[in-house]
Amino acid sequence: MPSYVKKQTGFYGLIVRSVFYVFFYFIVGLIFIGDLILSVISPLTRATRQVYTYFANLQPAVRVKPPKAISTAQKKPRAIQTATSALYTIQTKTGYFVLGVLVALTLVAIHQGYNFILSLPNPKLIGNVNFPVSTQIYDRNGVLLYDFYKDQNRTPIDIDTLPNHVIQATIAIEDKDFYTHNGVSPVGGILRAIKEMIFTGELQGGSTITQQLVKTSLLSPERTIERKVREAILALWTEQVFSKKEILEMYLNQVPYGGSAYGIEEASKTYFNKSAKDLSIGEAAMLAGLTRAPSKYSPFVNPQLAAGRKNEVLKLMYEVGYLSKDQYVREANSQVAIQTPKVFVRAPHFVFYIKSLLEEQFGNRRIEEGGLRVVTSLDVTVQQEAEKILVEELEKVKRLNISNGAVLITSPSTGEILAMVGSRNYYDQPFGAFNVTTARRQPGSSIKPLLYSLALEESYTAATIINDSPVQFNIAGTQVYRPVNYDGRYHGNVPLRYALANSYNIPAVKTLNAIGVNKFISHAEKLGITTWDTPERYGLSLALGGAEVRMIDMAVAYGVFANYGIKKPLNPIISITDYRERNLELATQPAERVLSEETSFILSDILSDNYARQFAFGLNSDLVIPTHTVAVKTGTTNSKRDNWTIGYNRKFLTAVWVGNNDNSPMNQGLASGVTGASPIWKRTMSMMLEKNPLVRGDVQPPANFNIPANIVTKQCYYGRIEYFRTGTSLDGYCRQSLVSPTPALQ
Repeated sequence: MPSYVKKQTGFYGLIVRSVFYVFFYFIVGLIFIGDLILSVISPLTRATRQVYTYFANLQPAVRVKPPKAISTAQKKPRAIQTATSALYTIQTKTGYFVLGVLVALTLVAIHQGYNFILSLPNPKLIGNVNFPVSTQIYDRNGVLLYDFYKDQNRTPIDIDTLPNHVIQATIAIEDKDFYTHNGVSPVGGILRAIKEMIFTGELQGGSTITQQLVKTSLLSPERTIERKVREAILALWTEQVFSKKEILEMYLNQVPYGGSAYGIEEASKTYFNKSAKDLSIGEAAMLAGLTRAPSKYSPFVNPQLAAGRKNEVLKLMYEVGYLSKDQYVREANSQVAIQTPKVFVRAPHFVFYIKSLLEEQFGNRRIEEGGLRVVTSLDVTVQQEAEKILVEELEKVKRLNISNGAVLITSPSTGEILAMVGSRNYYDQPFGAFNVTTARRQPGSSIKPLLYSLALEESYTAATIINDSPVQFNIAGTQVYRPVNYDGRYHGNVPLRYALANSYNIPAVKTLNAIGVNKFISHAEKLGITTWDTPERYGLSLALGGAEVRMIDMAVAYGVFANYGIKKPLNPIISITDYRERNLELATQPAERVLSEETSFILSDILSDNYARQFAFGLNSDLVIPTHTVAVKTGTTNSKRDNWTIGYNRKFLTAVWVGNNDNSPMNQGLASGVTGASPIWKRTMSMMLEKNPLVRGDVQPPANFNIPANIVTKQCYYGRIEYFRTGTSLDGYCRQSLVSPTPALQ
């Protein structure tokens, strides 16, 4: 598919991609219809030409005809006769020219078609021409993290030994018309592609099982029209060479199921430690769901997504008629036991995150057979230290019903990921392989800096007074909303600096109400939040973290503040080459300015102001790192299911989450900023500031937050200096009384 088609997003992108696939299958259909017509017309054409040649060579009999009298009415002027003759000559020449062009084009088409057919591999070679070279992933210093490879010792299995539900699960999810088409299913393929784009947002080619077999066995993984045409022709050819049973057996014996598991037998041993002939219905459904995107749906990497995919397969099996309703309900409600992965890998959450990025661009086959050499931004020494800190600190808070945590360390100026710890232990069951850094969790008050950055871009300043008093919001169609502060108290007139530093809830909700929910959603997406895809669901609770985010997105958003307004998307890959040392490029998003330099500085100054936050956290909390200036914010959800701490200077950013993967609440005694994520964050950030590893870039950013040129200062509340953007009228600021007015409901 052309790159400009791939880049289209949203509803418009759906239409563009749908039209593209309709057009493609239409062209493919014309090719085969044309071949059929030519095969019928060519003999008739040759026979007609022979008959014409025979009669043209006959000598006509000589006959003398008497002159025919021409009436005066029939006579034409000489000028008209001349014009008619000239027109006849032009038409004749034009006809010969057009005929010549058509003949030339026909000859060229025949020649090109002949060469195209000659270039196609023989389907009889399926399974015999795979020459895989492993892909190796390294850290920034050349330490091997993992070696992705295609296992040549796969175990072929006779399809007759497999239970019917193994075959049925594969057909239901991949190609329900397998037994009725001839290798290509244009209509069914288009419908599958459109369905995937609508319900999953993924662009799929709608290939049949035969096409997938051809693609994985004989063709390269690039997504081009020429390759799709080759794939379609070879699929039709393959259907003439092999029976449906043989095609299905070859497919099941060599399709990739993730990692080194190729073929249904190896996959069954890898995930369930049993032979494929002993697979249950649920196990067969889970394996069938893996082949579309092995890394994404892997039960090792994302058990919840894998379980959802299993149920999707079961639903299709029921709809096709392979399962009764009772079987479907029983299997959908049952859990599948996955055995612990046995392959050792350094930084496993990061490695499989990298693999998913590579798969999006190069495809699974290229990753596991193409011999790529991938140098990443990860620092193994930093990774190991972060893993050690997480485990040690989680042991200290087990009494608070905290069983898991995650740590992400980045370089905001370059987008490098220096460490990614997705859980306390990748090999713990059942959720150890679940990567919290890429999962959706509620951020609590850690979302407030994004809200206040929008307020500072508008008419607010760090000295704007916000009244922290009881309030209720009556919104049509919803329950009355009464936000409360985490300490259960009200604090009267509070400057924005102190409202944010102490994480007061009511001022944040009032600010969002004044600015507008939709405007905040757009602003957050501009900063890097990618998960707020159903804005109609969100209300004023958004100010307190009522919508889920991903840690990697929060790292990008907070990185904007560290970069003084420049958004630098995460870019954890330094270089990619193939095993012949040819450079490859991974598509990345460019850096862009999304926030003013002045707002970024003021916000970072507030988040690093230990004096301002002392009213909630004290002067000696775990948010303070002696001898270093670091901006930091905590966040805890009301249900105590998520506890965050995110902090940064201009060189490094560390994000920490603690909680439970089963979403059970932590002990209600957990206090944001005092227990939970903050001690882990302090040790990890201190380690980074001490190690101070070099990152990419010709110019390393300074660690401290320097004052931009367009900033003015004024002595303000509590006798402290406040910062304002140049052009702000300062007459009304720093004079308003902080004495609390009489609380009033709004």
